[in-house]
Amino acid sequence: MTSDERRGLWYVVIAVFFFSTSPIFTRWAAPLSPYVITCGRLGTGAIFVYLLAVLQGQRPRWRREDLSRFLLFGLIAALHFLCYIASLSFTTIAHSLALTYTSPVFVTLFTRLFLKEPIASRKYIGVVITIIGMAILAGFEPQLTSRMMIGDVLALGSAVAFGLYSVAGRSQRELYSLFTYASGVYGLAALWTLPLALLTYSPPSSPLRPALSILALGLLPMSLGHTLYNAALRRTHPTYVNLIATQEVTGGVLLGVLFLGEIPSVQSLIGAAVMLIGIALVLI
Repeated sequence: MTSDERRGLWYVVIAVFFFSTSPIFTRWAAPLSPYVITCGRLGTGAIFVYLLAVLQGQRPRWRREDLSRFLLFGLIAALHFLCYIASLSFTTIAHSLALTYTSPVFVTLFTRLFLKEPIASRKYIGVVITIIGMAILAGFEPQLTSRMMIGDVLALGSAVAFGLYSVAGRSQRELYSLFTYASGVYGLAALWTLPLALLTYSPPSSPLRPALSILALGLLPMSLGHTLYNAALRRTHPTYVNLIATQEVTGGVLLGVLFLGEIPSVQSLIGAAVMLIGIALVLI
């Protein structure tokens, strides 16, 4: 592994820290609708990244002929974030994150299909073990309700979109700078969700905490976390990057314990340990 690839791995390790705050701030943004939260998160993230680019003298510029491509990337990102955020309204943090991070399967598949970048056959063992760990963490819920099933389906849809989002980010590494790509995709994703956000917006009785939570979502997991994730994708194979990003599951569950009182089961802890073993096998 080259030094540039190792740098990419460190980027995504840092990104996981910011990703892990996402479930907490999403819950605290209630009672705003998932559409409002998603639009606010994406729009705020786009503004933060754009301003950061300007401050560094790298004002983003996009070619008009690439508009349709960026609209597609924005739609994929919007579906990923919307499905994920909506799932947290129906199911537990552990279920939502674990199912969202079945994404390494889709990342590996889409990377091979669209970018022709396979990984060594032996490393698929690690991918499979990581997915098994996520299945253990999510658990075979004995009290699975129809409401939780809706949340689980949304989380799985988020995983598929995350796979496409990861491939899109890597595909543009030679065409656009990181800040230009990220601010464009985040901004267009926000525009895709804006109509639904306007239709479902209802002013909360206590607006301060939801507003601050959306600002935090835009700054921490979005503009810092996802921009670092996209930076990692430019340096390292998407499967490796996405496998490390699965540790948002562990971080999110731990923060859920600390701030929301959602206590994970022993089964969840075993699942997290199995995931770490799988990731190690892929990266070795």
